[in-house]
Amino acid sequence: MIVDVHTHVFPEEVRKNVSKYRKRDPLFRLLFGSEWSKTLGESKKVAMIGVEELIAAMDESGVDKSVVCGFAWSDQGLCRDGNDYILESIKRYPDRLIGFVSIRLNDSGDTVKEIERCVGLGAKGVGEIVTEAHGVDIDDEKVMAPVVEASKSLNIPIMVHANETVGHYYVGKAKTVLRQYYNFILSWPDVDIIMAHWGGGLLFYELMPEVARACERVYYDTAASIFLYSANVYPSAVQIIGADKILFGTDYPLIDQRRYLKQIENSGLSKGDMEKIYGENARRVLRL
Repeated sequence: MIVDVHTHVFPEEVRKNVSKYRKRDPLFRLLFGSEWSKTLGESKKVAMIGVEELIAAMDESGVDKSVVCGFAWSDQGLCRDGNDYILESIKRYPDRLIGFVSIRLNDSGDTVKEIERCVGLGAKGVGEIVTEAHGVDIDDEKVMAPVVEASKSLNIPIMVHANETVGHYYVGKAKTVLRQYYNFILSWPDVDIIMAHWGGGLLFYELMPEVARACERVYYDTAASIFLYSANVYPSAVQIIGADKILFGTDYPLIDQRRYLKQIENSGLSKGDMEKIYGENARRVLRL
């Protein structure tokens, strides 16, 4: 089984009215504005899809299941609208899709209610959390406690956006430093955390024994890897953290799922390690 743990879909209302939503949300304006066009090329000016397009891509790529995330809207109403679309989508495709909950971090009461509502209707995780979109820090325990406590009580994982703070610039590259992600992990050792995009390089610090111990319930997805690292990241990561902690993720539609599969299959990993990365680990983390 191949499980893509990191994809994004948008409701038709958003896809058809991009200009309207650019005005409503600063992160959306940044990611789907003119700079994004320059990064991906004019043909991919608006890199967003609906659920039907995701299913079609999965069929072409041979991906069995995908985790669908929404967007880190700064408005709770927009988060709820996106969640409703995801809940409708997983109801339509229960054997293919796994829903994650989009949340606004600044209102703990509404945030917890929204997590509980969505999980009650079939969602299996929270995220992708992008703290910069809400003007908060990932290691702010007052802000993050309600999210983590709700996830713990519901026995679901949390997906956190992370990116490396060195190397080339790209639109949406956040400024949060690794120490803040590590502080967050240290504060919440008893919840499963999926660090997106290889955790911004945090996995390499698991060569330090104390970091490895702290990150026992931390998993790393491969989303956007093709933009960030050479193919050597796969055998290097397996050597450092083991194949059990790596989750296949693409950030689709940012990059075609087939490109990842080809890169991984040519990376020199054993068949057993690839099976863990492709799906076995996700089955365990997502309680499939």
